[in-house]
Amino acid sequence: MSTETVEYRRILLEGAQVQVVRDGDELVAGDGRRVKAADAVHLPPVQPTKILAVHLNHISRAREFQAKMPPAPYWFSKPTSALNAHEGAVVRPLGCKWLNYEGEVAIVIGRTTRNVAPADAGQYIAGYTVANDYGLHDFRDTDAGSMLRVKGSDTLAPLGPGLVTGWDFHDKHMQTRVNGKVVQDGSTAEMTWDMHYLVADVARTITLYPGDVILSGTPANSRTVFPGDVVEVEVEGLGTLRNHIVDGPTAIREDVGAQPTESEEVLSTALGGDWEFRGIRAPRRD
Repeated sequence: MSTETVEYRRILLEGAQVQVVRDGDELVAGDGRRVKAADAVHLPPVQPTKILAVHLNHISRAREFQAKMPPAPYWFSKPTSALNAHEGAVVRPLGCKWLNYEGEVAIVIGRTTRNVAPADAGQYIAGYTVANDYGLHDFRDTDAGSMLRVKGSDTLAPLGPGLVTGWDFHDKHMQTRVNGKVVQDGSTAEMTWDMHYLVADVARTITLYPGDVILSGTPANSRTVFPGDVVEVEVEGLGTLRNHIVDGPTAIREDVGAQPTESEEVLSTALGGDWEFRGIRAPRRD
């Protein structure tokens, strides 16, 4: 497998959306214009028609919740309106408290994909990027089945900084930091189902199009973050995705729909492995 990688990013350059290639600490446009990566206004590196995500894949996360790994991947989806970019603000709506990070690797599809074998799935992958699959657990009691607002609220799907091609996903270090402190430390080696298997599994019944994103799961120690926090997810060979947490500009409306809750299920999920030290029952993972 090739070890030569190329990183493509999407940025705003002189008011226009431009694809650039990273060259050290600079980004180079097709017409030769250069900008410092640190100064660029980043966009999500891809424009998917769908974002799909596996519930549980890392052994460490299953152990944390004292859960058995399911016999096959279980899936949910995030709307594309949740997309966010490197250095983007992640919004915790006013009235909500339990916003958790989940550092992940995102698979990006390169060709229309349907009904492929795991052994062939790599041919349909354009590359990979870093993701943070944020979860707003205040809505877990009402949306646990669909995860719609839990995982799909605006800004909760940051990707970036770039799309990396030629990356070998085997045995790569993954780390999440909050305000510089390491809070997740894992590896792709602990994934039960690898990237090729995940693509093949979901493509049995769902057609994947170029740019579509598959989130491949998070290791142990997802925890709650707060406005003012800076969250970084670093994946070996893919770079570092950085976002900051902010309060939403308005409160959740109280005159319509289910309201945020703080049940045992919400707390035990948001607190992760800390639930047993807080006098709370284990989260349900049936």
